[in-house]
Amino acid sequence: MSERIVDFHTHAFPDALAGRAMKALLDEAPGIRAYLDGTVGDLLHSMDRAGIERSVVCCIATKPEQYEPILRWCRDIRCERLIPFPSVHPADPEALARIRQVRSEGFLGLKLHPFYQSFYALEDRMLPYYDEVTRQNLLLVMHTGFDVAFPRERRADPQTLLDLTRAFPRLKLVATHLGAWQQWDEVRRCLLGQPIHIEISLAMEDLGPTVSREMLLGHPQEYLLFGTDAPWGDQQATLSLLQDLKLPSGRLSRMLSANADRLLGSVAE
Repeated sequence: MSERIVDFHTHAFPDALAGRAMKALLDEAPGIRAYLDGTVGDLLHSMDRAGIERSVVCCIATKPEQYEPILRWCRDIRCERLIPFPSVHPADPEALARIRQVRSEGFLGLKLHPFYQSFYALEDRMLPYYDEVTRQNLLLVMHTGFDVAFPRERRADPQTLLDLTRAFPRLKLVATHLGAWQQWDEVRRCLLGQPIHIEISLAMEDLGPTVSREMLLGHPQEYLLFGTDAPWGDQQATLSLLQDLKLPSGRLSRMLSANADRLLGSVAE
């Protein structure tokens, strides 16, 4: 593929922790598989194989005290090809100051995960968090929909996301997994056609080509992003699935890089 490609949703871990972290995550979710070993080096090799120019590396602090080590690691890996998004746990008493620090150090966004961080997307304690993210002009990638490793609770469902974006119209939110993992009927009713950024990881495999194409044609093309959730998604395979949909070339180009470039550029200093 000759197109420039930006993967807006990947994960990696420090080399010394990757083996343990991957094993723990796989043990929590029997039936899923990993396509990479969780290291930055393997992610870069995968990017090379798939022709991916840059990847957003999303971090998840599962407890407040992980903020500092995650931030240090994000400093270490930040480079032209890797765009790390640190993580500020919602229960951190210093959360708002942490968000300001993330911005002051030149990072472009944060990652939130309602299940691993034990929150509901529109509960009251989250509102100051979103307000500060908006004030600091940071991107916010949020896991949306269900999660394979947890009971099926409605922590960030499509209607809640719509309500959130209406409450914070300047919040630069990216919803993962084609709007909400395994809540795609609700995505079609609530989110398609709305001005909400959506990345496509771990969705086409479940939906199949006909429904995937219909959904990607039903959303504004400037709000679609390519994402794989590597190491849990195969970067090359996800690209192939997307290519096979035969989307209009302009829409595909926007998904693969132009929308990501614009969105990242809107917060870069």
